[in-house]
Amino acid sequence: MDMRRLDWSLLQSFLRVATAGSLSAAARASGLSQPTLGRHIRALEAALEQPLFLRRPDGQSLTPMGHQLLAHAREMEEAAARLSLTAAGASARIEGTVRITASRVVSYWHLPRLIARLRHEEPGIRIDLVASDVPENLMHREADIALRMFRPERGDLVAQKVAELGLGLYAAKSYLDRVGRPTTAEALQALDFVGYGEGDIMQRVMVENGWKPRRESFPVRCEDQLVNWALVCAGCGVGGFQRAIADADPRVEYIGDFVRLPALPVWLVVPEALRRVPRVARVRQVLAEEMARIGGQGGRS
Repeated sequence: MDMRRLDWSLLQSFLRVATAGSLSAAARASGLSQPTLGRHIRALEAALEQPLFLRRPDGQSLTPMGHQLLAHAREMEEAAARLSLTAAGASARIEGTVRITASRVVSYWHLPRLIARLRHEEPGIRIDLVASDVPENLMHREADIALRMFRPERGDLVAQKVAELGLGLYAAKSYLDRVGRPTTAEALQALDFVGYGEGDIMQRVMVENGWKPRRESFPVRCEDQLVNWALVCAGCGVGGFQRAIADADPRVEYIGDFVRLPALPVWLVVPEALRRVPRVARVRQVLAEEMARIGGQGGRS
């Protein structure tokens, strides 16, 4: 077998397992799933027509062929690292299109300023922004980078938690002027809430806080987050929203210090195969910095 014809991603997985000593340890260290690493090892062994590891209850040890391959793979890894450093150092040559996907709320409120910064600092990078509340499939190249509120569990993806966005309850000042400002949890429960639909997050929050949600508590519903917030701001009732956004909106007031709301985690996700591409790495860096800054703005807790 000609080593030059082997898939580098298979050799990378081999290096991870050989270094860590087991599939489970390699999965924890790399962020790849254990089944993915196992599949890569089996494909490499099939290509070489020889076993590379001896399976033991406490891990995996290299066969003689595995030891030989390890030396060659490390040489290839060092050469790849040198190439990566050379490419990363030529920042003026970072160019091309990067496709980002994020929720409509994040795309509308957070990403325009971030993209403007990128365009100023890296004019060679073009951005395609996919504003969608339906997760795009990164493995099928529907996007290069995703900002998600959950950690993906499948695929050859690298997930980095970059922020936690605080949430709060808000109502329009016009609405509170009309019905009064609640000072207790009981008074808050008596107000109208703007719901999202079936499986409503507001209903779950109510249950977690010991309330009994009723259908009549949600006289207005809309599953579109942007429209839902517009309904809150117009005075249709109480709604939950990101504090980094809502605390700066003069139309609404923060209410419900006596209610516990979970923080919203933000995960930056990129396919393993793309994370070292210079333009993708640069966009990922800026996304991580800016979302961490937004999360650090906090708000009242």
